[in-house]
Amino acid sequence: MKLYELPALAPLQERLLAAGIKLRHPLAFEKKAVVEWVNREFGAEWASECEVAFARQPISCFIAVQDGKIIGFACYDVTAKGFFGPTGVTAEARGQGVGRALLLAALHGLAEMGYAYAIIGGAGPVDFYRKAVGAIEIEGSEPGIYRDWLPTGERT
Repeated sequence: MKLYELPALAPLQERLLAAGIKLRHPLAFEKKAVVEWVNREFGAEWASECEVAFARQPISCFIAVQDGKIIGFACYDVTAKGFFGPTGVTAEARGQGVGRALLLAALHGLAEMGYAYAIIGGAGPVDFYRKAVGAIEIEGSEPGIYRDWLPTGERT
């Protein structure tokens, strides 16, 4: 998708703040809490990718926090250069715009890093991405870079 034509993030952030939801980069000392949460909610593979985000400066991850608890996350530039994801929102928090705000925050992060375009690797909800940011499918890209992966099958 084109990072130079992204929708503004501020209106979504303001709406979420009014609902008590804050989007932010996690701090380095929060790594263990964030990675363990991602592992518990979404599995070891995504937790591993989230760990890579903490090796970046600034940390290439955003979290959504409500009442002192993580309710969503989005990483970028971790699986491969210019890639968005992984990302996830708890079932209870879905439908409030958290996922869309995390997506936009991460894509704006990629744009700030100098990327003009981004790739959503293994995009599950294609219609969501199409509506939110005008993403288009890359024909023949499935399974793409994921073809030889070593799944852990772990979820703790």
